Amino acid sequence: MKILLIHGLSRTPLSLLGLEQFLQQTGLATEQFSYFAVTETFDRIVERLRIRLQALASQGTYGIVAHSLGGLLTRVALGLGAIKLPQHIVMLGTPNQLPRLAPHAWQLLPPFRWWTGQCGFNLTDPSFFASLPKMRSPYTIVAGTGGYRGFLSPFGDELNDGIVALSETRLSDRDLLVQLPVMHTFMMNDFNVQKIVGQAFGHEN
Repeated sequence: MKILLIHGLSRTPLSLLGLEQFLQQTGLATEQFSYFAVTETFDRIVERLRIRLQALASQGTYGIVAHSLGGLLTRVALGLGAIKLPQHIVMLGTPNQLPRLAPHAWQLLPPFRWWTGQCGFNLTDPSFFASLPKMRSPYTIVAGTGGYRGFLSPFGDELNDGIVALSETRLSDRDLLVQLPVMHTFMMNDFNVQKIVGQAFGHEN
């Protein structure tokens, strides 16, 4: 089986190197998919991902590990149809519901608007989330709980990873989330997160 790793918004494939090396040590073959939101639209990235997934599927069984926005790119690309579905998808901190911090960042931080483009705007748009395709492959959601909670937190007392609230990672109320005390940006470097990813594809380390 080959695993495709997809990084999050404002990150690069370098962010997933540690996880990639861990998966390779368990015997899994890996590839990375790269994008750059400041120079590409969300739709263009999705189209490139669709083509990549079709090529990967033609080679045999495959899986996907997607951090943050990478999970949304995956859902949309697979929803375009005519692609053999992955055996399993692991989403790391993906906001499957509209993330409450995104509209504030879009309104208050002009650099965020410039840097993230259509990808960033989609994170603020309820209609975008309402249009997301349902998942048709088995999946695992890893949600971080290491974010600050309390009076000064934008999340109040709700569990969060500093960027995405626990509730925002769910696709449905039936989801059994894997909750770990990690932060959003670097969760893929946590050994326990890496173990969960390996186990999702039938490998232990």
